[in-house]
Amino acid sequence: MNYILGIDGGGSKTVCVLMDDARQVLGRGEAGASNYQSIGIEATLKSIESAIYAAVNEAINITNAVRIEAICLGLAGVGRAADIELVKSLIKELQNSKLLPLTWDLQPANIVICNDALIALVGGIGHPVGIVVAAGTGSIVFGRNHQGETKRVGGWGYILGDEGSAYKIAVAGMQAALKAYDGRDMSTSLADAFTQHLALASIEDLIEVIYRRGWRVKEIAALAPIVDLAAAEGDEVANKIIDDAVQELVKATSTAVDAIFGPSEFLEVVTTGSVWQARCKIHERFTASIIKKFPHIKVIFPKYEPAYGASLLALQRLAGEWGI
Repeated sequence: MNYILGIDGGGSKTVCVLMDDARQVLGRGEAGASNYQSIGIEATLKSIESAIYAAVNEAINITNAVRIEAICLGLAGVGRAADIELVKSLIKELQNSKLLPLTWDLQPANIVICNDALIALVGGIGHPVGIVVAAGTGSIVFGRNHQGETKRVGGWGYILGDEGSAYKIAVAGMQAALKAYDGRDMSTSLADAFTQHLALASIEDLIEVIYRRGWRVKEIAALAPIVDLAAAEGDEVANKIIDDAVQELVKATSTAVDAIFGPSEFLEVVTTGSVWQARCKIHERFTASIIKKFPHIKVIFPKYEPAYGASLLALQRLAGEWGI
């Protein structure tokens, strides 16, 4: 029996899936963040090691011996050759770890290192052809066609990009609330909504919350549901913010489609991330806009999680399929 590890390493958590060559998941483990560009390589190694340990310990209830023959690490922030070389050194550390109850038969050809967008695509669709539109705290669109050509759109971070993300929706909501308070723009329920949610004496106290409490991207992005709820309740300003977010995601998706797919080629677009769970029907708005432009496209929710997609990539590398 061949055993495969698939690892999804992001900015908030790390997930590991242990799979056999029949695509049966034997174990799953979670640990802390593993974006080495933000937390460092040592902390990243510890998180990945902990996630593997949890997955393998779960699997030991099913099988007594686990010998790893292929591994895929889909990590946030990995894209350049230098990143890949660093992750290769990390894999060597994992193989030498005395904490992991594993044996390894890992040939270099059976190691897959990629960014987290690819494993989200494979996990979401079940194979590596199509487009993933990830809209959570940040946003990115990534596509791959049958010829192995890829196209990335966005993913430039909260300052330079992330259009359509929870962060940008939250910021736009707060800006609209303050403009309405100033009298510079349309009246909106968002001012009262932010005031109540954050227990502020006045909307002016947003200054203290955002600038003085040291809030980071994740904390600000968590305010996006306030805009979502206002939109769902019919607030015109909130709905304009949501419509703008949808059109940014449609534009990014259209760019990827036009770049690597034929004009009438059937493909699936998988949507992942917290933004798509909004009450204001953001998924339906996006789907309607995409289908109007590309009638041959099917928009879906993920079939599997990204860590499962990583396992599939490792399994197909072992089988010599997919050309990845």
